[in-house]
Amino acid sequence: MPLYFKYYFWLLAISAMVFLLERVAAARRDQAVVRDDLVQDLVWMVLNTQYISWMLALASVWVVGWLDATLLHLGLPTPQTARLISDWPVWLQFVTVFVVKDLIEWTVHRWMHLNPWLWRFHVLHHSVEQLDWAATFRSHWGEIVLHKLIIYLPLVVLGVDDRVIFAVVIIGLLAQELSHANLPWGFGPLRYVITSPRFHAWHHDVEMHGRGGQNFGVNLVLWDWLFGTAYWPKDRNAPAAFGFEGQQDYPKDLWGRLWEPFRIRRRSPKTETAAVGPSPAPKPGDSSQD
Repeated sequence: MPLYFKYYFWLLAISAMVFLLERVAAARRDQAVVRDDLVQDLVWMVLNTQYISWMLALASVWVVGWLDATLLHLGLPTPQTARLISDWPVWLQFVTVFVVKDLIEWTVHRWMHLNPWLWRFHVLHHSVEQLDWAATFRSHWGEIVLHKLIIYLPLVVLGVDDRVIFAVVIIGLLAQELSHANLPWGFGPLRYVITSPRFHAWHHDVEMHGRGGQNFGVNLVLWDWLFGTAYWPKDRNAPAAFGFEGQQDYPKDLWGRLWEPFRIRRRSPKTETAAVGPSPAPKPGDSSQD
């Protein structure tokens, strides 16, 4: 089976599984199954998975080929000669790539919250007001381009086995759909290691509990616990509301949201950098060391 079809098989299978789990064990039982912006999230799903991701995959192959030809012409080492881990056992490649890639994703994710210009792209993902499996796919194409180029192009250059890259992508898809799902799970002691619906729900809290936000982990959340960005209150299971401050001024339509990061700002610098925010004082009952 072509890799293209394998990916979409797992995409549909994981999405169907998480959707069914939400029907059986929903955390927010009053949340509508067919919410107002569900159709738009399905459009993002098709746009981001079918077009943007595969176009970037093809572009990465073209870039590596172009670099090979150019550097070879200049008598310099080519990217293909940098296949540093191509001879490693597949299991070691997987463990190394999964952990290193996740740390890079955590860093990029936090960077998107701290940098006002990058926040313009990432804010689309935080416009979700009702978290569920489909909210996973609400991301601007500009953010996806940044992620793919920073993370996956080096993997190709390093000679990572295609099976390893595919496995990491599918596991990441499962983790992200589960973390956005309308489910009450915290995964017990594993909450210090892997992401969960309850942990990631606090990342989408309207209120920020640290500089730029909290709970940036994508697959592994140990980075949040290690670097002090984890937020897990003892007295509350979920935020009162999802979204971001000032959301009432954010476009609702798909085209408006696509164009929003490039719109010329006429707001004050204070408003422009509001996404970063100050580091708030601790509140009674709040804890990142529970």
